[in-house]
Amino acid sequence: MSPDDRKRGYRGDMLLASAMVVAGLAVCAVSVAQLKASNPDSQMAQATQPLQSSPPAAAEDKPPADSKPGDERPTTPAPEPARPDTQAQKAGATPALPPAPAEKTAPPIPDRK
Repeated sequence: MSPDDRKRGYRGDMLLASAMVVAGLAVCAVSVAQLKASNPDSQMAQATQPLQSSPPAAAEDKPPADSKPGDERPTTPAPEPARPDTQAQKAGATPALPPAPAEKTAPPIPDRK
């Protein structure tokens, strides 16, 4: 293939690519024009809710509590285990989660002889 043939092929490819870009832009312009012309009073829906501003600081007069190294943060209410111990179950406590399904195991792989 001679250099002139390569240039001609390159020019043809660039012409085709440019024509495709122009056609895509024309399709976008036509669709936007149809959207504006169909109902000028309509509003477009937003996929996600807009961000809300942070709540006003109500307790600015109280300074934050001092943290002590090694201390644990208190939780209110206290966390409960998902499975109560046996004494609590005898007293009538119900588990927070349903029982786990039994594990399914396959038979052992036989050894090659």
